[in-house]
Amino acid sequence: MAVHKPAQLTIQSTLTAFSEYLSGKAVDSPRLSAELVLRKILGISRLDILINSDRKISEDEFAQMEPLILRRGTGEPAAYIMGEREFYGRPFNVNSHTLIPRPETEHLIEAVIERYADKGSFSFADLGTGSGCIATTIAAELPKAHGVAVDLSEGALATAKENIRISGVADRVKCIRADFTTPLFKNNTFDVIATNPPYVSQSEYIMLDPEVQQFEPASALVPGDSGLEHGIRLITLAAQWLRPSGFFIMEMGFWQGAEFMSEFAKNATQWRDTAIIKDLSGHDRFVCGYKV
Repeated sequence: MAVHKPAQLTIQSTLTAFSEYLSGKAVDSPRLSAELVLRKILGISRLDILINSDRKISEDEFAQMEPLILRRGTGEPAAYIMGEREFYGRPFNVNSHTLIPRPETEHLIEAVIERYADKGSFSFADLGTGSGCIATTIAAELPKAHGVAVDLSEGALATAKENIRISGVADRVKCIRADFTTPLFKNNTFDVIATNPPYVSQSEYIMLDPEVQQFEPASALVPGDSGLEHGIRLITLAAQWLRPSGFFIMEMGFWQGAEFMSEFAKNATQWRDTAIIKDLSGHDRFVCGYKV
């Protein structure tokens, strides 16, 4: 089903037509989605839409925008249609091989910056890098940081490499295609391990928003039945790969904190100062600790 084309093609009439079409498809934030498409194709800002609403749109411009609106109407996330999502103030290329970066993951970056901004050179690993947003941002925000970005997906790793290159940190971040739940590195290799691994349980997955289920890679979301599989494994492996006093931080589901704190306790001789960090909504979002 095509979008009804207005008789007079202007920014306002096109925006209205696109918004009405998306509203009929029960898409979240239909007007915002329509605005994003106009801004991408016309190369304009949100302010331009407001102050130049009578600007004429060509038939060619409408023809470029319509397929993107039709894709959004299927439920495809706007970030995939636009090809990018902002994270920590930087645009990152995203596609169906990568998860779309979430704002709450920015707290992980803040935790690393808080602890290492004044500590000089250090090495880090980003395990399950996806778009590369964690590795890229750590390296970009902390110029003395150098590390590795690990992912098993070829498509995700190709995207991460491009984002790392665009951000100008390719000389300090190496991409590795590997399974990070296996004995991958030598002991005492890193000062920091920062990871947002798959942590959604099978029962949670079937309840997720259809946009996530249908379009984002399930392998980057679900590690197994419980959702705890990768996290438990990483708590063991990180204790080997980190140097003494090295810092480990891992994103998790809001209900998983007690499970992972229990796992730290089982390895009490290897970990100290373990803690749960909440997100801005007050939900448990990360576990962290230092290697003894």
